[in-house]
Amino acid sequence: MVAYDELGSLVPIKRTLQVTDCQNQANKESEEPSTKRVRPHGRVTSLASLISPVKNGAVRRFGQTLQASFRGDGKSSAVPHKPCSKATAPTPPKRRNSTLWSETLDVRQKGTFSTQEIKRQEAIFELSRGEHDLIEDLQLARKAYHDPMLKLSIMSEEELTHIFGNLDDYIPLHEDLLARLSKATGSDGTVGQIGQIVISWLPRLNAYKEYCSNQLAAKALLDQKKQDRRVQDFLQRCLESPFSRKLDLWSFLDIPRSRLVKYPLLLKEILRHTPPDHPDAGLLEEAITIIQGVLSDINMKKGESECQYYIEKLEYLDDRQRDPRIEQCKSLLCHGELRNKSGTKLHVFLFTEILVLTRPVTRNERQCFQVYRQPIPVQDLVLEDLQDGDVRMGGSFRGAFSNSEKAKNIFRVRSQDLSHSQSHTLQVNDVFHKQQWLNCLRSAISVHRPTGEPSTPSPHMSNIHSKRRMSSASAIIHLEDNKNTFSPK
Repeated sequence: MVAYDELGSLVPIKRTLQVTDCQNQANKESEEPSTKRVRPHGRVTSLASLISPVKNGAVRRFGQTLQASFRGDGKSSAVPHKPCSKATAPTPPKRRNSTLWSETLDVRQKGTFSTQEIKRQEAIFELSRGEHDLIEDLQLARKAYHDPMLKLSIMSEEELTHIFGNLDDYIPLHEDLLARLSKATGSDGTVGQIGQIVISWLPRLNAYKEYCSNQLAAKALLDQKKQDRRVQDFLQRCLESPFSRKLDLWSFLDIPRSRLVKYPLLLKEILRHTPPDHPDAGLLEEAITIIQGVLSDINMKKGESECQYYIEKLEYLDDRQRDPRIEQCKSLLCHGELRNKSGTKLHVFLFTEILVLTRPVTRNERQCFQVYRQPIPVQDLVLEDLQDGDVRMGGSFRGAFSNSEKAKNIFRVRSQDLSHSQSHTLQVNDVFHKQQWLNCLRSAISVHRPTGEPSTPSPHMSNIHSKRRMSSASAIIHLEDNKNTFSPK
């Protein structure tokens, strides 16, 4: 299940390169003649044999190697194989620098700082180092992925723009914060005050609204393009290269979002080690409020974009299924794959105003969601929490078939509008996801049901459903099941 408070990895293919000990081979040839034909060694295309592209020049060499590989005619190289004295081990994956701030000091200098000040400087140093890593990853995404795929015509410029967005525009933004922190660093390596720096810089993160809003559509296009054999091969080569750190392309594209949600945690950690009488104490609290507001705005914009994305993918079998409330929705509370009582897979969407059950279908390699039955307005929705065993697989009720399998993690939704009478018994994978669905449905219902209005079934149904717990809640809950969100923890 996916909820809003969602956006795998390719399995590395192990390739081995057998290296013949040239000296031993020469000794054997001198001892006895050989009638075997010797072929020249072909070009090695595995990225495991390439030099680790730690610097820009190496990334450039990596692109040139891929270009030669993709444009090559498949023939073996005519260049004779050079004798070697020993085998060369594959370059290990590139690792991040994990040095602590205190490790940059000598013993005498470290003794001049209190334990609290060392922890404060460590937290500031972690913020600075994270900015440096982010800039490096943004540059890498462009040089090792975007530019080679464009040059080799693996994807069109329009497709790449849709997937990568305007990542380059954010590099100066983070370089600016690094420059400010560097300017504020004293000769002893400490940053005296950081509060005013982050207060004036954090609002600029609103620039990420457009990028984060496009992530769902970008991920869908990337997954679609992965069906292309050339795209698959290119991304696999990159994944095997040391520079990737075993991260796939989407991991690099999602780094800005994951960095955004870390800012409140980083600032809170700095504040935790800042003395109450320090000038930064009040400023850091203000900065935390600012970043929470920025993330809330980004999250709202992202939610609206994702809501519209799924609305546009709905496919109606009957015009009567078209409810104007669907087009008017600005927020998608939760969605995910469930099964009905007959075992049919359904993808269920809970918008703020309406519940829509669909069947996933594919049209011209494009995923769509075919609306199943009539959408149920939330104001008419009744929720029943069913106990394990209340319903048996195949739709029979308890006692009807004693040998049939008992259904677990089930609940029922139905409409109390008699003109559109319908009921759906739905099954979730596990109890955790069931509880999240129940919480979200109850919260949505409570917004549309006046206080004091009963949410139980009508009297003539009470005997049948007396053992089932009905919906009740008091506030909207934004779920966090397999869904990236900008709501601070």
